[in-house]
Amino acid sequence: MTQIKLDILALAAHPDDVELSCGGTIAKYCAEGKKVGIVDFTQGQMGTKGSPELRLEESANAAKVLGLAARENLGLQDVFFENSVENQLKIVEVIRKYRPEVLLINAPEERHPDHVRASAMSKAAVFLAGLKKIETKVDGKPQAVFRPRAVYHYIQSQMLTPDFILDVSDYLELRDKAIWAFASQLHNPNDPKGETFISSPEFLKMLNARGKMFGHSIGVKFGEGFIGTRNTGVSDLFGLL
Repeated sequence: MTQIKLDILALAAHPDDVELSCGGTIAKYCAEGKKVGIVDFTQGQMGTKGSPELRLEESANAAKVLGLAARENLGLQDVFFENSVENQLKIVEVIRKYRPEVLLINAPEERHPDHVRASAMSKAAVFLAGLKKIETKVDGKPQAVFRPRAVYHYIQSQMLTPDFILDVSDYLELRDKAIWAFASQLHNPNDPKGETFISSPEFLKMLNARGKMFGHSIGVKFGEGFIGTRNTGVSDLFGLL
């Protein structure tokens, strides 16, 4: 996809992390005309179901459903990627390339080690992206330093307490369609490979129940929770739900 400055960029260890965790948020802002993109770190090569090729195809389909302005994959090694200087710099390049106002990253605590490493790696890259003496290039051209205005963790399978909850009640149909773009990973009783953590029929029930609980807690139908990397400030008390 053509390079473009984004309003929101979501980083993810695996294809489908974003859709499962904050797909309603992405759908909402795409529908409102914001430029939103996703960068997946790996192709989910070590997953029990699917293949790297299929995961890329599913990612492209989800991007079309959501109306993303950009999506790319860094091609890191699933399960075995490290929070290394080399990988941090790859993320620095992405941040400087898309220059997002808001950055969404993996959860800080999770059952999957990849999510935790991706979270820490992304936070480190945000800091590095603002240092003038760290030089990166894309297509041979030096990149300007840049840091997003705000960085938020989306919440994944582990139940964490959000710092704030976003009302995405009007975008559930798009969210669900984007999630099911990754059908290879979801519940299929006829799949000879059997069930995984995500393909258990209880997994999506859990996500939906939590979204309803988050929504109920702020007086709406469905919500998605986020955790700030610093205190979240407001300029208008009347803007709160």
